[in-house]
Amino acid sequence: MNKATNLSVGYIGLGNMGKPMAMCLLNKGFQVAIWARNPDKVADLVARGARALNSAADVVRASDVTFTCVTNTDAMRAIVFGQGGIAEGAAKGKVLVDMSSIEPGATVEMAAKLKADTGMGWVDAPISGSPTACLEGTLTVMAGATQEDFDFAEPVIDCLAGRLTHMGPSGAGQTTKLVNQTLVGGSLALVAEAIKFAQDAGVDATRIPAALAGGRADSPVLQEWGARMAVEDYAPTSTVDIMVKDLNTVSRTSQAQGTPMPVAGAAGDVFQLASRQGHGQLDVCAIKKIYD
Repeated sequence: MNKATNLSVGYIGLGNMGKPMAMCLLNKGFQVAIWARNPDKVADLVARGARALNSAADVVRASDVTFTCVTNTDAMRAIVFGQGGIAEGAAKGKVLVDMSSIEPGATVEMAAKLKADTGMGWVDAPISGSPTACLEGTLTVMAGATQEDFDFAEPVIDCLAGRLTHMGPSGAGQTTKLVNQTLVGGSLALVAEAIKFAQDAGVDATRIPAALAGGRADSPVLQEWGARMAVEDYAPTSTVDIMVKDLNTVSRTSQAQGTPMPVAGAAGDVFQLASRQGHGQLDVCAIKKIYD
């Protein structure tokens, strides 16, 4: 067990982001139990010391804190309440930390059901950052939970985070992630137009990020993704389709609570168009391709 926390840890959802997070926890001295549908994909984690178990329920039984990172709300519901799922191994005194980006309302409902049925706590802790940040433990993490559940899981979550903020009760972390995606998605859509505008005017767009660095127009989106748009580097880190999923969630949530979000809606249309043009599995900055 990790000497600092004395907590055993499980990880379920070992994809592009989950796997390097599990490796980070191993590197920091935690015992990590894992479950994957395809054991061959986690052989490197097992070689590093992870214990591969037979089901999600078995991972939860073996762990004080169980992490999940899955693709969407339906996948999360299945892994928690499906056959052999988290709920079957859950018990009072254990906490689930969901690092997926899913719908806030569904998170509140599922967390309440898991607590009522089993006594297990739930922290929604979606992340912002790259696979490299997952491995290095420098993610931005925004959490929603009761104070008790957050305090219990915080020492482990903090090992994955460069910044960890408890935003409020259940669902608050997911809502904050939607704020993040709104700002990032809207900025990406505008940067794509600006880079294309510069190119069509005959300006060397590769110089734009440096020219605007430090000014009011500067941003991490411009510096990272604007630079990549200028040289057509679309190798995926976070994909267009992931942003489509998140901005669709923003749209549904904003409509349900009556918040007008016309700019976010326009950005969502840009990403949807890029996806329909066949760019869904490219990096988010590939939305510039719709103008080419």
